[in-house]
Amino acid sequence: MNTYLGRAAVVVAASAMTVSLTACGSGEDADGRPGGSVKDDAIKVGLLLPEDQTARYENFDKPLIEKEIAKLTRGRGKVVYANAKQDATAQNTQVDAMITAKVNALIIDAVDSKAIAGAVKRAKDAGIPVIAYDRLAEGPIDAYTSFDNEDVGRVQGKALLDALGDKARDGQIVMVNGSLTDPNAKQFKSGAHSVLDGKVNVGKEYDTVEWKPENAGASMTAALSALGKGRIAGVYSANDGMAGGIITALKAAGVSPLPPVTGQDAELAGVQRIVAGEQYMTVYKSYAPEAAAAAEMAYALAKGQKIDGLINQIVDSPTTKRVPSVLVPGVAVTRNNVKSTVVDDGIFTIAAICTDRIKAACEEIGLR
Repeated sequence: MNTYLGRAAVVVAASAMTVSLTACGSGEDADGRPGGSVKDDAIKVGLLLPEDQTARYENFDKPLIEKEIAKLTRGRGKVVYANAKQDATAQNTQVDAMITAKVNALIIDAVDSKAIAGAVKRAKDAGIPVIAYDRLAEGPIDAYTSFDNEDVGRVQGKALLDALGDKARDGQIVMVNGSLTDPNAKQFKSGAHSVLDGKVNVGKEYDTVEWKPENAGASMTAALSALGKGRIAGVYSANDGMAGGIITALKAAGVSPLPPVTGQDAELAGVQRIVAGEQYMTVYKSYAPEAAAAAEMAYALAKGQKIDGLINQIVDSPTTKRVPSVLVPGVAVTRNNVKSTVVDDGIFTIAAICTDRIKAACEEIGLR
């Protein structure tokens, strides 16, 4: 693992502690009943992810969790999967289906952190431990793993300031935040504001329904109309998908050169835009330690074991205090460090990034 992810390695090191976890409590045998203390490794872990528009969930989170559960259970465990496709009502129904399927633990990345609370309680009432994944779900959750979301916002804000340099006060900044139903979006926004406030002029600020790129693009078009295309010095975009919609809107309005635009998630399209000079930065979040932490906590809780040795934080949700948590740091990726981050970590190959359209740009920064 490269030096950029040295801090995240501390989280991964917790994997080695799984075998030494101490049992606590006595529940049912591994007869397909909900978790608590399954005696063998034939566990069923429910995995509910929120949407399929962001590439990470289907391409990284799901297979990484499946792989980790297989490793922990020596191939005896099973992941039961469903994707809510941004429908909070559907996700509540999916929780009920997981209860009916008698999963031994449930990992939930909530579409709507508030709306899921009742379903979390139903799972808990059925004896199923619940791990909130990536977003801090409300309700009686047992554990939580995500990235240090305020720090992600600070990383984005600092990168934008770095890009603006001594022109930070020239013109207006447009802030395009994530969805109001996602508690992470609030934390990204807070972190970014903590860095940007007092150092830039925020001309317009928007929240983005369902994180959709087209909604972000519409906000950018509105900002251009309100502020004038020659007065936008930079754009804070909360993730890469929205950055794509924003950049499309800027191009359609004839903005040239493009102002620096932030992002997050290190999606392939976002990395390609960074190489091409269209997007200034993204935040690379190594999904492996986050997925490993969720799988390890699900495995331990399904078997009635303590998770004290796995956690590195205690977090309060609006409904549950002192939630055992694992928080993973993120890293800023610009044209200067694409190779030493997402390439050297095996997320993307140079061949995947450097399509014919941006081959010359790849050569320019030494991606060959």
